[in-house]
Amino acid sequence: MASIVIGFTTAQIAVLTTAQIQHLSSADIAALTTLQLSALGTDNIVALKTNQIQALNTAQIASLNTDQVAAIETADIAVLKTNQLQALSTAGVAALSTDQIQAVSTAGIAALKTNQVAALTTDQIVAIETAQIQALTTAGLAALSTDQVAAIETSDIEALKTNQIASLTTASVAALTTDQVVALTTDQVQAVSTAGIAVLSSDQVAAIETADIAVLKTNQLQALSTAGVAALTTGQIQAVTTADIAALKTNQVAALTTDQIVAIETAQIQALTTAGLAALSTDQVAAIETSDIEALKTNQIASLTTASVAA
Repeated sequence: MASIVIGFTTAQIAVLTTAQIQHLSSADIAALTTLQLSALGTDNIVALKTNQIQALNTAQIASLNTDQVAAIETADIAVLKTNQLQALSTAGVAALSTDQIQAVSTAGIAALKTNQVAALTTDQIVAIETAQIQALTTAGLAALSTDQVAAIETSDIEALKTNQIASLTTASVAALTTDQVVALTTDQVQAVSTAGIAVLSSDQVAAIETADIAVLKTNQLQALSTAGVAALTTGQIQAVTTADIAALKTNQVAALTTDQIVAIETAQIQALTTAGLAALSTDQVAAIETSDIEALKTNQIASLTTASVAA
């Protein structure tokens, strides 16, 4: 049997009462053309029952304007099928209220296309629940803008999986606030790519917790910029393992501040390569504590430049 809505003009659709709309069957709702659906006012969208919302096909969902999307009841958003969520336009995604976005299931969040994730507003990002942020795919996280990344709450940052952290682009890593950096767990810090480590600002480097510095992988430490090395606090520099001290590049050793040189432990000074020692400036050499000088190996002493010896 043909649906009763076939042949209705948009003018007739527009004057249907909420009671009349609610009386339509799921089949009637599914039979509406996108043009007919566009004639439904927000009052009638609000009036749609859950089974009627679920009856909307993807073409109908895609045709909804922003006011119509914003009018969908939160409870109805919660039961949208994943293919319906995927059908929302980017403008429709951005039109979702914070309550609506919180109502999206984790399966729905995981199903969002990258352009839909990129369309989320910063208010929506702030509102998103921890379980939802964990549900974002790595492709979705990689699609986030720097403003979106900076809007993620620290509790949500801390909840990200290591593969999600690893998927962050260098622009996203550079966009992390110092509070977000502090919130990173040890496993998350270890998951940051070397490219991500390389773009950390001085403030971000200084914000890494000392315990996390201690477990940085050698290639991560080697990826630090010279400005990043110089930004390490004395507590952080003391936390660097001897293996990592030995792995420092000569330009990184040359970037150490005199305060860092003073703070460096005896075992760490002994771990410096001969190339690293040779890269020290006269001011750096003069800052080495006498007990550390005494602990230098003979091959390290032999590597000191004449300028370093004179210092």
